[in-house]
Amino acid sequence: MSAPVIHDPMTLPSDDNVNSYTFCVELKGSQWFLQKGKMIAYYGRIDFNGIGHGRFDRLLRTSFHSPLHASDWVVAEGSGKMLLADRAFDVNSYDLEDGNLTIRSGNLLAYQPSLALKQSIVPGFLTLIGTGKFVAASNGPVVFMEPPIRVDPQALVGWADCPSPCHHYDHGYMTGVMGGLRSLTGIGGTSGEEHQFEFVGAGTVLLQSTETLMAEQATGAVPHEPGVPGGGAPAPGHGHPGQQGAAPRLPGQLGDLQRRFGL
Repeated sequence: MSAPVIHDPMTLPSDDNVNSYTFCVELKGSQWFLQKGKMIAYYGRIDFNGIGHGRFDRLLRTSFHSPLHASDWVVAEGSGKMLLADRAFDVNSYDLEDGNLTIRSGNLLAYQPSLALKQSIVPGFLTLIGTGKFVAASNGPVVFMEPPIRVDPQALVGWADCPSPCHHYDHGYMTGVMGGLRSLTGIGGTSGEEHQFEFVGAGTVLLQSTETLMAEQATGAVPHEPGVPGGGAPAPGHGHPGQQGAAPRLPGQLGDLQRRFGL
């Protein structure tokens, strides 16, 4: 068995992957937008400030336009190397050049302020516009596809430089017994063989290589585990989902209906 590779600030890569599940961002007196809970360690002098901090007004005016998700993000500022990861999901960086890319809000980990983030008209997605680098996670490696294509909603990570998708329902499903049941109850349409997102026009569609969405997790939540500051037994009002006293869902979190349709 080979010995593990031990990194230090000099051997860590700059703005590149450490492995398939960890990405290293180098700050040189610069700033990055970072989703809460995605930084696992850092070297150097880096400060983390919430969206809405007064001195970042000018930065937010040019680079952050999603009030629904403002509480989910921070600005990382300073000098050093910062490691990003998300529960051992695949993590990669992507470069946009005068581009327009829409991505699931939970999959986007970080981005450079040279990009402008906007709230997509499609629930649960965010749009990045401009030129710069961003870091995203996926449940399995990402596959890039060219439209026209129909996609299982649960496999969709995002799309670039093409119109937003429309819903497509299989004709046999729509006219069959299940189609009639759904028209009355709204129940059904959970299978990628029955319901897809349809993309047309020029551009690129990003797919993860699984039909299982990344599990939802409260952004930046501290797990109630021994050894974790603030851990131990769940505090009142912070029980597990479904238990009495569970924390209420917050604006911007996906509802059950949206999850059922892969949104």
